[in-house]
Amino acid sequence: METKPPTPELRNELLWGQLHALLVIAQQGSFTRAAQRLGLSKAAVSQRIADLERAMGQQLVARTTRSVRLNEAGARLVEDTEASFAHITRSLAEARDAAGQPRGLLRVTAPVALGRQHVAPQLESFFRQYPEIRIELDLSDRLVPLAQEGFDLAIRHTSSPPDTHVAVKLCASRALLLASGAYLRRHGAPEHPAELARHQCLPYLRPGPAVWLFEKQGERVKVPVQGPLRAGNSEVLREAALAGMGIALLPDFSAAPALRAGRLKELLPGWRPAGFFGDGIYAIHPWSSATPRPVRLFTEHLKAALGAGFG
Repeated sequence: METKPPTPELRNELLWGQLHALLVIAQQGSFTRAAQRLGLSKAAVSQRIADLERAMGQQLVARTTRSVRLNEAGARLVEDTEASFAHITRSLAEARDAAGQPRGLLRVTAPVALGRQHVAPQLESFFRQYPEIRIELDLSDRLVPLAQEGFDLAIRHTSSPPDTHVAVKLCASRALLLASGAYLRRHGAPEHPAELARHQCLPYLRPGPAVWLFEKQGERVKVPVQGPLRAGNSEVLREAALAGMGIALLPDFSAAPALRAGRLKELLPGWRPAGFFGDGIYAIHPWSSATPRPVRLFTEHLKAALGAGFG
């Protein structure tokens, strides 16, 4: 792109919107995602960048058919202004909070089964308490980078929340080995983890062979398992277990109602399934010196609702 002299008529204070668009493009890595984050059309974001490049007299964004990246001048401009925009964002949030009713858009991502069963049911009571807060809830088992994809909060089932983010533990969680009464009447119940190799099992869909690990008083047993179905969703596996198709290893948040109702039976209770599901449910958000009020309020709401766990 040919370098042109800066446009003289655009004063610095008229470029704040264009600079912010450049920052969001750097964070999102895409004009399309930046437009979604800004609530603008893709054409409007492109025009803002073109205006900024014209005012600066040089190209700031390198565009290809597949990707968007900032060149050296664009990256330097983002680096020099990012902290200022973050400070402005915090100041605006604090001013809104001081004005009374919390408001704003909160973008949340959560795993499919956990989100359907335990996050979505808490929304109505949250909206009743905070009617000016809006939520966009994305249910996906894909672990997305929060800042890059524009999410304010992630609900995660994990044992190791990232130390680069703020993580609030909502409740404890554990894995359960379960089967229906119908399956157990036909095949019997295993008395040791090694016997699972001879049973019809319902493993979670992950790369490579299905192997379940169990621990008991320092003893560790690895068992290769197989069966008629592997699936990447705990609700699917729970329904298969309820139908008598085999033995499933499920997170308690998905299995607890069927277990309480006696429709599923816990197997090998003296053994602890290890290394498969997380031992806690966490609310995770990017670090900032002041947590946005909608993030804090929704986290507190979920912790109050889920704090007792799923036992």
